[in-house]
Amino acid sequence: MSTPMPASSAINPPPLPPEQRARLIDAARIAQQRAYAPYSHYRVGAALLTADGTIVTGGNVENSAFPATICAERSAVVKAISDGQREFVAVVVFTRDGGWPCGTCRQVLHEFAPHIRVIVADEAGNSAEEILDALLPHGFHLNDPNQPNR
Repeated sequence: MSTPMPASSAINPPPLPPEQRARLIDAARIAQQRAYAPYSHYRVGAALLTADGTIVTGGNVENSAFPATICAERSAVVKAISDGQREFVAVVVFTRDGGWPCGTCRQVLHEFAPHIRVIVADEAGNSAEEILDALLPHGFHLNDPNQPNR
């Protein structure tokens, strides 16, 4: 069952076909099962859809030195970048309770795909989605004409 989200003022990419959305959710669910979360016990899986249709997955990897922990979304982005992928269409984040990406993950995704479709799904079969620009208003990236040069 999909939970409706408020309309966004951001550029709205076309919706994903239902079968592609289901494949992404399933891939993120499998990634969640592979996550390493011995401290928080909050496993997160992510499935990132690239422009060429490739699905790249990632899971959160915790560490006893908490700042060294990496979120599932960033894990998938780093894996995709290292495989030569730079254009992203959608990301699914799968948790037990439908948790949304943290601020750091939103900014990392924004670097490559400000208009990416973000879908959250939970173990009960619920899902919701939003465009990243609505989740991270005024995010910034290297080629953003509205940001000062760094």
